[in-house]
Amino acid sequence: MCTDILLFSCKPVPPLTKLQFLHKKTALDCCYSKANTHRTLMEKQRKWPKPIRRSMKVCAFGIGEGDSITGNFLPSVFTVAVAVANRVLYKLALVPMKKYPFFLAQVTSFGYVVIYFSILCIRYHAGVVTKDMLLLPKSNFMAIGLLDSLGLALGMAAGAMLPGPAIPVLSQTFLVWQLFFSTLILGRKYSPKQIIGCILVAAGVAVAVTSGQNEGQLLHKVEFIWPCVMMVSAACHSGASILKEYVFIDSARRLKGKSLDLFVVNSFSSGFQALFAFLLLPFFSSFKGISFLELPTYLRSGVACFINVGSRISGCEGAPLLPLLYIAANMAFNTSVLNLVKNSSAVVASLTVTLSVPLSIYILSFPLPCIPQAARLTSSFVVGTIVLVLGLILYNLPRISEQASKRI
Repeated sequence: MCTDILLFSCKPVPPLTKLQFLHKKTALDCCYSKANTHRTLMEKQRKWPKPIRRSMKVCAFGIGEGDSITGNFLPSVFTVAVAVANRVLYKLALVPMKKYPFFLAQVTSFGYVVIYFSILCIRYHAGVVTKDMLLLPKSNFMAIGLLDSLGLALGMAAGAMLPGPAIPVLSQTFLVWQLFFSTLILGRKYSPKQIIGCILVAAGVAVAVTSGQNEGQLLHKVEFIWPCVMMVSAACHSGASILKEYVFIDSARRLKGKSLDLFVVNSFSSGFQALFAFLLLPFFSSFKGISFLELPTYLRSGVACFINVGSRISGCEGAPLLPLLYIAANMAFNTSVLNLVKNSSAVVASLTVTLSVPLSIYILSFPLPCIPQAARLTSSFVVGTIVLVLGLILYNLPRISEQASKRI
């Protein structure tokens, strides 16, 4: 390239031929036409109400304001709040539905289907989701739906029998299973800090659970099978998350480098989850000693308890308000985490969810609606929780440093 010093030594630029001139003019006219079209579209969108413009950006294109301070801070605070509400309402919803956890799992699964497919439809008409994405093989989605349905049903069955503070602790075994499955299926390698963090999480869960078997401890009235069922539930959810990651990796090859839309995965997975939750209902109900012939009666009783018109059914106090609040909080939590990942980073989303663990344990230790008796947190349970949280932080440290190095 010629500089200012060598300006006069540069070779003269040959004049444009007539064909080149017409080609250049046509290209400029095309650019002007596109600019005018874009300007007209922007002027039309400015006339839309602000909530509609914002929702179309988030639902259709995933555009946010992650570069501003409030765009990073306020969504993080909101995600922590809904994560805590999701964990607390999870236990509260299972109090009136204690006898019907599998029915609540059915309602939650079909709620996922309605929400996710509605968003998928919006994104398809917006052009974000293509036909090639919808035509991907459905076998992986079936496996994800099967694992998620098992995890949801088993988790609710165990959650109905466990004290509130124990549920967030046992759910953190998700990280241990995730490290194991990602190494086995994806061949991923982890740093020593992440492995030590995972070991601390497992140790914290072990200390919190095994210390509760003595008289006067948090879990002394709970059969040991229920903590195990909750950990199996976490394993199912972890396996489903790893399969989702595999779907994204495999789709990059099938779609020739194009990125698969997240709502395609969530929508089809939730559809198969609802299907398997219904088909496996006889298997799930056998845990409660309900035979196949008694299923219609069980479902009718579950509907009556869930609706609870006039609060006349004994043992169903709090329904339908608490189950509906849980479903709403769960949807808000999933959406807020997705928005936080899109607009900031997966590290920020992971840390906000980590922060919700001790907060939810603390809140669940107090008397709550439908749970008038406060949970007694022993010193060993608190120590196990602290070790668990330290393990979660240590596990995320390499990801934080990696994120910082990318920004530098």
